[in-house]
Amino acid sequence: MNVRRRLAASRISTAGSAALATAVGLGALTGCSASTAADGKSDGKLDIVASFYPLQYLAEQIGGTHVHVTTLTQPGQEPHDLEISVRQTVQLESADAVVYLRNLQPAVDDAVAQSEVKTKIDAASLTTLEKHGTEVGGHAASHDTSKSEESGAADPHIWLDPVKYREVAEGVAKALKKADPKHAADYDKNMAALRKKFAGLDAQYKTGLADTRTKVFITTHAAFGYLAERYGLTEEAINGLDPESEPSANRVKDLEKMAKADGVSTVFYETLVSDKTAKTIAGDANLKTDVLDPIEGITGKSRGSDYFQVMESNLKALRTALGAK
Repeated sequence: MNVRRRLAASRISTAGSAALATAVGLGALTGCSASTAADGKSDGKLDIVASFYPLQYLAEQIGGTHVHVTTLTQPGQEPHDLEISVRQTVQLESADAVVYLRNLQPAVDDAVAQSEVKTKIDAASLTTLEKHGTEVGGHAASHDTSKSEESGAADPHIWLDPVKYREVAEGVAKALKKADPKHAADYDKNMAALRKKFAGLDAQYKTGLADTRTKVFITTHAAFGYLAERYGLTEEAINGLDPESEPSANRVKDLEKMAKADGVSTVFYETLVSDKTAKTIAGDANLKTDVLDPIEGITGKSRGSDYFQVMESNLKALRTALGAK
């Protein structure tokens, strides 16, 4: 994350702490608990706060009818730039559990660190993170990211690899069983169903991307590094891990040359960030544009109503762009 975001997150964290103390104090004076003040819930369900959609989805799918899940990042909101409101700070403090992804949203990291939530589930600790930059290769690449703009950054986009996302899901299920042992059997049952869906999606990607005209694809945002490595592709990103950073002129020229040399037909952009850069490069290089969704949130523009549907749409877009046979 850039310095601007970290400074903003620090200011938000300090303000949030003061606001939290005030809000909790007011709750005590009025005779209501922080939980009641936050959402008025008293149905006995495990109250879970998720930092953004991919983790919200796992909590809902595994928790089923035994959990009440809310998210800090609203549909259509770019999660990297999330700022925590006073209400959300209180909501987080009153939760039974929080599931988040460390280093993706600095403001969330700070709020979680300062909260007294009993069960803190860090998705980054449930699988292995790797360093990716503007160029990320699978079996078809050299793995040389020494010249990439952000090669030293740990890539947080683990949910776009079905195998890593399943590993995170297994960890979430284990944490929910520990937090709510009374419903452990149901959490196991829900996780078993989810495990089968992940296996099916992984098989679809392996088969669908096994035989293609090219293995290289261009995206505006380096979000698909894990997916590229999993299925033997090479992702060339216009920007680095920060979706709103601007590419250098040399980077744009290199991409245009690479597109011609590797038979790239399409420049992919995402729904939550402007497509201006993608369309400019595509126009200059006489390429098409299409959506490759990083699934950081589901909106009316999403090609599907949940994670699996959008991942299947992503596969279809990749097969078309890569010339699958």
